[in-house]
Amino acid sequence: MSPDQARSDDVADPADFYTGLVAEAYSALRSHAFDPERYAAFVRAQGQPGLEVGCGAGEPLLHLVRDGLDVDGVDSSSDMIRRARAEARRQGLDVGLHVARMEEMDLGRQYRSIYLAGPTFELLPDDDLALRALEVFRRHLSPGGTIMVPLWIAEPTPAVQLGVPREAVDDDGTVLRYTALSEEYDPARRTRRTAVTYERIPTVGPPEVVDRLWVIHWQTRQTIADLAARAGLAVREVDPPSAPGDCEPGEPGEEFTAFLTHA
Repeated sequence: MSPDQARSDDVADPADFYTGLVAEAYSALRSHAFDPERYAAFVRAQGQPGLEVGCGAGEPLLHLVRDGLDVDGVDSSSDMIRRARAEARRQGLDVGLHVARMEEMDLGRQYRSIYLAGPTFELLPDDDLALRALEVFRRHLSPGGTIMVPLWIAEPTPAVQLGVPREAVDDDGTVLRYTALSEEYDPARRTRRTAVTYERIPTVGPPEVVDRLWVIHWQTRQTIADLAARAGLAVREVDPPSAPGDCEPGEPGEEFTAFLTHA
């Protein structure tokens, strides 16, 4: 790092991961795109109002609101919510947006449909916080409502990808760069901890560098069912369903969605 390069320290709290430069770079550098119709179909089928937990900068939330659905959004990052509000104003949309951690939120409203877009639930770094979040979801869930929780059995980052940057370039020529540097993968604890670096390299002036620890704590079909039961919820279905009698923890890379209701 050059002497004039601005570098900030790791954030200690996983809930603060998507702040500052990371919030700025997220949309440009993300490796996947959401299918808004999946979530719109869920809200239409289960009923309104809906709540998107971990709405970030507003995708897919704003797509659903633009289609006439009554959906609020909540995220732990004030920086991401600020971006979502700006985009909502740009599109002329009236949408309820809240800053709160998913395990602490108290929005003063109940919802027929609550969902997380992608495996956002697995940003909670341990089962204690996951249980607290499910208890909060239950309190916000209307009678007869449904919670949609997409999940993923995390796989280790391939060694050949460590140290290899992913880049995007803004309209003004500023380079945004993400690099995974090292990783601890612990299947016994269902946890993957990846040291990552975000960089912002403007055409004029010193680069900005932010180091973060990206923690994924994944759930299996069995662990999400156990946590749901402790939170006063029940698994209505899992998509895709597991084979009869299958109690295996799942293969790395596997994706599935749990649909939860009041017990």
